[in-house]
Amino acid sequence: MLELQMEILKFIQSLRLPFLDTFFSLITRLGEEIAFMAVGMIVFWCIDKFSGYYVLCGGFFGTLLNQFLKITFRIPRPWVLDPNFQIVESAREAASGYSFPSGHTQTSVSLFGSLAKISKKPLFKILLIAPCVLVPISRMYLGVHTPLDVGVSVITALAIVFGFYPLFKKAQESPKTMYIILGVLSAVTAAYLAFVCFYKFPAEVYLAENIENLNSAQKNAFTLLGCLLGLITVYFVDSKYLKFETTAVWWAQIIKVVIGLGLVVAAKELLRAPLEAIIPHTLVARLVRYYIMVIIGGILWPMSFKFFSKLGRKKEEN
Repeated sequence: MLELQMEILKFIQSLRLPFLDTFFSLITRLGEEIAFMAVGMIVFWCIDKFSGYYVLCGGFFGTLLNQFLKITFRIPRPWVLDPNFQIVESAREAASGYSFPSGHTQTSVSLFGSLAKISKKPLFKILLIAPCVLVPISRMYLGVHTPLDVGVSVITALAIVFGFYPLFKKAQESPKTMYIILGVLSAVTAAYLAFVCFYKFPAEVYLAENIENLNSAQKNAFTLLGCLLGLITVYFVDSKYLKFETTAVWWAQIIKVVIGLGLVVAAKELLRAPLEAIIPHTLVARLVRYYIMVIIGGILWPMSFKFFSKLGRKKEEN
């Protein structure tokens, strides 16, 4: 099985060209955290809040499952499995940690697959399906994942996309269902956090050359729990009090997105040092930081959306 996978990767390696290296290096970024965060926020702010919850929760759960499989199976990267195999060097820095399954594939298929699922326009569906195909290909082309890595991620991501859809359709009419969904996801994430923090892994996991994998799993656990606790708070505040609008004219939407993303990214970077100075445990500080980011993106910034909606209407009337 491994020999066949490496033969496939070596065949793909033989097809590499400089412009394809550049193309797939750009395409693969659609599976990174910043792309997920930006697209998820745009859906939540400008299209439909429940679609936003569907996209974000699917991505969070997919990441959780992906990280659990990584730390459980602990399969090395292709160039470790076969020292004679060469990767595209520009991809090496972002390809840290264990190989199986592919996190970029999981994120991109979950994100763009869920958007394709809720889209009503055939052309948009085609455009959204494209990254679901190209990002997995990019991970193999760059040499950072095997076919098994990307194949399992595609399957799990699609299962989440289609499995979560009816749940969130029901939650659109039932606040209780939404609380159950968010509560269960938070509980599962808390269980995963306890697993990666307290489970006694084999001695090899704690070796200097491998410990970063465990550190990454723990960081992601605290990150995800902070985001989900933030979503619970956002849902409660918005459904009870805020009830922000997502509609506005196109140019107002652009302003809303640009400023909003700027605020969230600024919070991500600027809150790190102060929180770590206040909170002794770095990972707890990370949880709090991501919780605050979600509160900024889901409550504080949307408090201005009524202004953007009115601004658009006034311009149209004039």
